[in-house]
Amino acid sequence: MIKISKRLPQLAVAAMAVAAAGFVLWQNQRVAVLWDLGYLLDTGWRIAAGQMTYRDFPLAHAPLTFLTQALLIKIFGRCYLVTEIYAAVTGGLSVWLGWLSLSRLMESRWLALVLTAPLVFLSTQGVYPHPIYDTDAGVAVLFAVWLLIVLAQEREAVWLRAVLTGAAVVVPMFYKQNIGLPFAFAVGVAAVVMVCSRSEWRKAIGLLGGMFAASIAALVAMAATWGLGNYYHWTVAFAAQRRMPGLALIVAIYKTELVYWAVPAMLVGFFLLRTRLQKWIGVLLIATPFLWTVWLVVSAEDADDMADALLALWPVLLVLAAIVAVVKLRRGVTLERMVPFVILAAIHGAFLSQQLWGSTYAIWPLLMVLVATLVAALPAAVRWLRPVVGVVFAAALLVCGGVYATSLARLSYADIPEGAAVGSQVTALRGMRTPGKYMENFDELVRWTDENIPQGDALLVIPGEDPFYYATGRVPRFPVTMMDPATDPYSAEELMNETRRRGVKWVIMKTKLQSKENPMPGQEETLELVERNYGVVIQLKGYEVRKAVTQY
Repeated sequence: MIKISKRLPQLAVAAMAVAAAGFVLWQNQRVAVLWDLGYLLDTGWRIAAGQMTYRDFPLAHAPLTFLTQALLIKIFGRCYLVTEIYAAVTGGLSVWLGWLSLSRLMESRWLALVLTAPLVFLSTQGVYPHPIYDTDAGVAVLFAVWLLIVLAQEREAVWLRAVLTGAAVVVPMFYKQNIGLPFAFAVGVAAVVMVCSRSEWRKAIGLLGGMFAASIAALVAMAATWGLGNYYHWTVAFAAQRRMPGLALIVAIYKTELVYWAVPAMLVGFFLLRTRLQKWIGVLLIATPFLWTVWLVVSAEDADDMADALLALWPVLLVLAAIVAVVKLRRGVTLERMVPFVILAAIHGAFLSQQLWGSTYAIWPLLMVLVATLVAALPAAVRWLRPVVGVVFAAALLVCGGVYATSLARLSYADIPEGAAVGSQVTALRGMRTPGKYMENFDELVRWTDENIPQGDALLVIPGEDPFYYATGRVPRFPVTMMDPATDPYSAEELMNETRRRGVKWVIMKTKLQSKENPMPGQEETLELVERNYGVVIQLKGYEVRKAVTQY
């Protein structure tokens, strides 16, 4: 009985991980965001087909997500069900990794379990259910954070563990640059500070050694494959030019009414808990922002208002976590006290992509680790304080997170009509479902293409919203498969010059997009040039197929 009771938290979190994976699968049965899936699957397919990223075609993102998808295609073939299962496993894994960190930070494993519960809906894949670089990077950072916490709690330096942890810290930057680079930089700075303060300096040197070795290995691998110059050009220079926001946009997330009143209220609450005054007043002050958020979420009239109410908690919790981390650091520099700072660096790095609204979907588990540091900072003398506050935090995030994830508010950039999801009949896309006629229209395009366009003919798909090449098995002969400012380096004129150079005979134009906005650079000018050089062959439901006026 004693052994079973000790394993109960592990069994419970395993059930949560399975539930989170099931929730991801359910989300995938409700919606498929074609714009994102087209980019992910077509890029993975062209790598699996032998094309070299950064050398043969531009890619503004780090490679590991796409290499992973290419590997899955190599092993299982073009099968979208594998993509769904991968997303579900990733989501479940993020719950388990979050629990491992929380159980290390909390004295009570049951309280750690309570704080893990919101991740059933807010796993790395819960809000956005498809595989993508942010979600993969989120899992990689979670893994590295857990290793950092384990290393920090070792009484003596374990060189091999420190080196391996340092190597793990480097990995996230090869999933997503703006998440991984700030995270690795923050860990490096923390290690240098530890060395300079002669605090756990052996652990710090091991971390730096592992980071250095992993970085050198990655540089050598890149130099031997796609080339360091190509990698720097696309993932650093080009990516920063297209997606890097100004500092003012990041600072703006902290200029909200909730921050202005909730942070002072919670700080006063923390202070009252350490005095002889009525501690329930302090608990009420700490809990009020969460209770207020629950009220706003459940009473919101539309999904956008609900999402705004929940996401407004982020800056409040980040400010409080930073303040608590600074206060703890005054007692002395240790690796465990530096962990909140490296998590904050990773979170703010994520904000560099799409700020608060767009960038939080894959990093909720990291926020829960910071929430655990807040709960752990409560006075331990009063036994009921941490459980009560932890339950309030977890219950609020569980309720609000469940509403947020199931509402698909984060996917508001895609048209998701009312009604049942419709699945594709294309063999490679079995399991891909979304409301509306988008899959039906795409299936018609695939059938017509298979019957009328020779496999060897070069073609261009505009704007590239669908996983066309993945679905048809055709290998892209044009460098760009999706025309988005973050991925398409061509102006309208350069695009047409490239089509001539590569002998593009066919242009497929999607006329009914699932995406609510067409972000194609130089859209009007591009369409005008296409219409001038390519004549209409057929009008399908949702697509227009054109053929070059001049034969190549």
